[in-house]
Amino acid sequence: MSSVSEGTSSSPAGVAGASGDGVGSPLDRAIDDLWERRAELTPDDTQSRKIIVGAVDAIDAGEARVAVVGTDGSVVVDERAKRAILLSFKVLPMAESAAGDFRFHDRVPLKTRFDGVRVVPGAIVRWGAHIEPGAVLMPSYTNIGGYVGAGTLVDTWATVGSCAQVGRNVHLSGGVGLGGVLEPPSAVPVVVEDDAFVGSRCMVVEGARVRRGAKLGAGAILTASTHVFDAVTGEEYPRGEIPERAVAVGSSRVRSFPAGEFAMPCILVLRTLEEGEIHDKLALNDILREHGVAS
Repeated sequence: MSSVSEGTSSSPAGVAGASGDGVGSPLDRAIDDLWERRAELTPDDTQSRKIIVGAVDAIDAGEARVAVVGTDGSVVVDERAKRAILLSFKVLPMAESAAGDFRFHDRVPLKTRFDGVRVVPGAIVRWGAHIEPGAVLMPSYTNIGGYVGAGTLVDTWATVGSCAQVGRNVHLSGGVGLGGVLEPPSAVPVVVEDDAFVGSRCMVVEGARVRRGAKLGAGAILTASTHVFDAVTGEEYPRGEIPERAVAVGSSRVRSFPAGEFAMPCILVLRTLEEGEIHDKLALNDILREHGVAS
């Protein structure tokens, strides 16, 4: 599955029931033992490297995932998957590789299998990331541990950071940055759920979340601590989350400090789409024009 493959995982496919401590993870529990003695690991430890590479191969193939949205709507992290990725940096030696005329020197090779995926020249995906068939990658970057669902477009210069989880039928517009959240293993990564739209040059970082069918206007910055308000009711939603089917834009609110009043960034929910509007990406522009946010 990759240029460093030394065997495949025999664990069952799927991640249903995966939990923070690795219980229910499809990956070899030997990863947890290796994690406890990670300070001792080196590239010369061939047996440990085989186990770790097998685990990351399973993530690369989509047989395991760093995180999933559970049945209760919470994000469930498979710590064992994250540990495997972190351990790979300990046991993989630096190696030279090439893609055409481009030369690289790294511990993590590039992904080599893209079954059913359209990969435009200039798109870069590291081994350990899974791209479902039907996805389209314009010149972009997807880091190790990332997941991109079927029907999703990762547009030009967009970045899917380490372990970021992107659902199906998502549009990551040009220049979108999904931050990487790799350490500690228990940390929740950035999650963009099915049918979402993330506008050009948006930044979604620190494990922030864009829920199903939500549309985030261009240039918005969403962090784990960003306040999210309803423009009609004034209600405050959970920090760092765009609600399901919300049309949201970056905004600011005035806060008083000893040095004076300053505008602090926030997210403003302009409207919540009806269920039938969930696939209509043009609805975003119509609503933004209605509020004078777009031309």
